[in-house]
Amino acid sequence: MNGHANIVVFGASGRMGQAVIRAILESDKARLACALVRPGSGLAGEPLERVFGSLPRAIDFSTALDPDTPCDVLVDFSGPHAFDAALALAVQRRAAFVSGTTGLREEQHGALAHAARTIPVLWAANFSLGVAMLLRAAKRIGAALPDWDCEIVEMHHARKQDAPSGTALALGQAVAEGHGAPLHERAVFARHGQIGPRKSGEIGFAVLRGGDVVGEHTVLFSTEGERLEIAHRATSRDIFARGALAAAIWIAHREPRMYSIDEVLAPEEI
Repeated sequence: MNGHANIVVFGASGRMGQAVIRAILESDKARLACALVRPGSGLAGEPLERVFGSLPRAIDFSTALDPDTPCDVLVDFSGPHAFDAALALAVQRRAAFVSGTTGLREEQHGALAHAARTIPVLWAANFSLGVAMLLRAAKRIGAALPDWDCEIVEMHHARKQDAPSGTALALGQAVAEGHGAPLHERAVFARHGQIGPRKSGEIGFAVLRGGDVVGEHTVLFSTEGERLEIAHRATSRDIFARGALAAAIWIAHREPRMYSIDEVLAPEEI
């Protein structure tokens, strides 16, 4: 790719959106073309210089994007309620689409696959290199130890909307793939009362919420006499922003299809 990747950030008023903008400003390979915020946002129509320095004004995403605004990649960290508009804009502009929005409905995941027929698409529950390796390890351990009990514990800040986290579900999916079974046949999301003994093959999820925790995920494999734990703890959202930016730069101008975060962040052999 020659020059900068022109990036439109969708969901620019959120914590992740702002972290992505900071990462773009620090990069010599990317340029912030436009920042889109939700209708009613306090940043709508305001110069972003009061937050980030000398930048274009934030635009209410319900307002049409200027056709002269360059858009190689649209990076989306909005929310399930705004995701459809973000994807539609990327398709309209024939821009690559990178999204870390979690809590999507099944039909929204289907829309991603449909969009990948015409534009490059990369959706990931987590853009951390460490989490990419955790996912790979979970799958391999699940395949090697199919008879061990598996539990996934996650904790996030008190304001997080969806549960379990998208990363926790991705970890469960990785273990289930290692087991050679669909996650929906193995997942247990709640335990309460007299539920009886744990069933073989279950993949249990536990959700913790509180404070300002950026993200913690632990996968536990247990059997008689021993337990194996693999974990990832994020202390800054900047790691996800840097990963999303790396994905955006990497995917710009590629052929239309669905891409995975592994292709960007984690080589197959490390």
